Amino acid sequence: MGTPHPRSPTTLSALLNQMRRDVWDYSHRRNLNPLTSCPLMRSLVSEGVSVKCLFNNSRLTVGHDGRGRREKAGREEGEEERSACCPIELTPPSVVLQYGDAVSVNCTTSEVHDGIGWEASVGGKSVQMVNHLQWSVKKLTQWSVSASCYINPVDESLWKQCTKKLEIVLYIGPDMQCSTVELFEGETLQSRCPVTGNPIPYVKWLKGNKEVHMNHSISREEAGMYTIISKGNSDINKSIQVHVMYGPEFNCSSKYIAIEYAPHNLTCTVEGYPKPKVIWYKDFNKVELPENLTRRDAGHYLITASNNLSNVSHRLEIVITYPPSQIIELEDSMVDVGNDLRLKCSSSSNPQPTYSWLYYRTANVMEENEDGVSSLIIRSATAYNTGSYTCQASNDRGNISKTVRVTVKGTKQECPVTITPDRMVIPYQGKAMDVKCITNSTNVKNLYWEGVETDNTIWRVDTHNDWDLSPVCTAIFEGIGKCQKPLNFILYKTPDSVSIRSVDNFSSLEGEKCQLQCDIINVAPVRNLTVLWYHGNETIKPVNGSLQVTGCPPDNTNCYIRTPVNVSSVISITLNRTHNKAEFRCGAQFNLEPERPLPLYMSSPLNITVYYKPVINDTKLQKAVPVFRGYPENLVCEADGHPPPKIQWLYSSDKKPSVSGGTLIVSEPGLYSCNATNEVGSVSHDVEVILKEDYLPLIAGFVAVTVVVISVIFLFIYSIYYKNTKMRRYSLKNPKLSTHNSNVAHNGWDMQFPMTKLS
Repeated sequence: MGTPHPRSPTTLSALLNQMRRDVWDYSHRRNLNPLTSCPLMRSLVSEGVSVKCLFNNSRLTVGHDGRGRREKAGREEGEEERSACCPIELTPPSVVLQYGDAVSVNCTTSEVHDGIGWEASVGGKSVQMVNHLQWSVKKLTQWSVSASCYINPVDESLWKQCTKKLEIVLYIGPDMQCSTVELFEGETLQSRCPVTGNPIPYVKWLKGNKEVHMNHSISREEAGMYTIISKGNSDINKSIQVHVMYGPEFNCSSKYIAIEYAPHNLTCTVEGYPKPKVIWYKDFNKVELPENLTRRDAGHYLITASNNLSNVSHRLEIVITYPPSQIIELEDSMVDVGNDLRLKCSSSSNPQPTYSWLYYRTANVMEENEDGVSSLIIRSATAYNTGSYTCQASNDRGNISKTVRVTVKGTKQECPVTITPDRMVIPYQGKAMDVKCITNSTNVKNLYWEGVETDNTIWRVDTHNDWDLSPVCTAIFEGIGKCQKPLNFILYKTPDSVSIRSVDNFSSLEGEKCQLQCDIINVAPVRNLTVLWYHGNETIKPVNGSLQVTGCPPDNTNCYIRTPVNVSSVISITLNRTHNKAEFRCGAQFNLEPERPLPLYMSSPLNITVYYKPVINDTKLQKAVPVFRGYPENLVCEADGHPPPKIQWLYSSDKKPSVSGGTLIVSEPGLYSCNATNEVGSVSHDVEVILKEDYLPLIAGFVAVTVVVISVIFLFIYSIYYKNTKMRRYSLKNPKLSTHNSNVAHNGWDMQFPMTKLS
């Protein structure tokens, strides 16, 4: 370039035209394009400049005077001027961009060439036969990037291969690649979290509001949240967590006592970074400590902690305290009277429990404690050993109890109190008496009467007013608790009157219901009263009977009145003819003392009349009656009814029987009807009379003749037989008497023919 010299635009234009003519003359001879043989420098735009152009080591100079000179150029000067006149142009000639940005530059030429290309560390392009070639990179991330556009001349070119280098300015940052910082104790923030940038940025570290030098050695106590401020091509204000790495360290006691099921506050911590891996071992097995510890978690533990720096271990004993568990081995028991019984009570707890027993203490019961088990031994069990037994196990964490019942077979448990007298049955306005409630037991805590008004163990009955009292002798015994024995107390009053009556003027027809009511006036207590019913001298069982008490609901549900009241008892009976003119009575009977029964209070008799329709006695009047000719038959019709029925015989008008009251004398066959009628109803009975011939006399005569004939024949045959077989000849001359009975010997036969010896 020359020194600037002031010229008018006209002078400069003339020089350029002259230069073009010179170049054209030169290039014409070389067969070149005179307009592109030597491009002018950009400085031609300025007025009064020197222009140099190199043609094959010949320099064309346009001086200040406007005259051009052609000179031979030196070697070095030729190289420099050849570069300055390289026929390519970069657009833009230089770039300034941020690290990671995209870049695009055009390389153009108007000369005839033998190829153009880009030589670059990234994104280079090979030789192409174009006048326009672009170099581009989508993301520029190389700090030492370089790019040059080169052009290859043809043989006739006035210039040789030349290159234009692209000026690239790449800036970054400030930039930091860390979001958290992990460093060892003694290391610096700069060493673990460098801030880079082009140009070199300004860096400042803060913890809270306090500045920390980037080359300060960090300790574990200084770990935490830091703020980094960096300024450069851009600004950074960022919070960064800084961790200081060191090996595991235990902060743990060697023994820990915890309450079962309660959230524990075991402060067994392990510090270190990176966070140590902690493993708990119990009996060589990996375990996890629960939030709420139980007795199963008690024992010795080995705790190991490790990270990538070191391994450590710690031994810990955990002791779990817990209240007594459910009592075992203690169950309801039965023992024969006179035998021994052992009750066992055991519970698990930490610390070990202490035992206590609650029961009715007697001389035959002993307590034993051994190996964490408490036993109660009953020797020769008696009735007083029947009852409840409570075992309680306790420690400083709590207590638990269990109650069982012991039954002594062959005995009956009684409240160990005595009531004197034990039974009181007193008539109304009788003599007042005292009742005592006492006990001989030393286990009693309290003894008193319930249900009566008295301040001591003696109660006096008021026979005028103590109707509704239920005296109970009550005692509270250690081990047994509340025990009661009621006094059998009755204050009674005999009825003022007992009467019987019909209800609502009942109907007196047979088969219908009849209700009788027994009224008992001013009697107490109703609970011990029985109403009896009598039909004549026989006791009858009430059917659908009820007992209505004054002041109680109709069904007497849960109604128990001790005071004198009026009582009515109603029975319902179905009337029949046997009830007519019969006597009914009712009586009131107290059931108080079987050994001293009270008299029966009877009502006056009640007679009732029952109306019923007639019933004909069919035993005397058959449905079919035979009549023999010539022998009249009496038909008797009898009927029972109230009022007494009227008897009437009905028969055909052609019959002429004889009627006498309820008796009908008939001799003719036919149908005869007996009708019995009263106010209640009527009934009839039909009788069929059958006429029969009387063959009896003929039969009797024939039988008589037959008998006579048979008799004659029999006598005739017997006489012949007797004459031939039984009759002998007798001689009365010199009779020979029997020696033993004085009978006459019959031809030597000793027949007992009675003969009397004459003297």
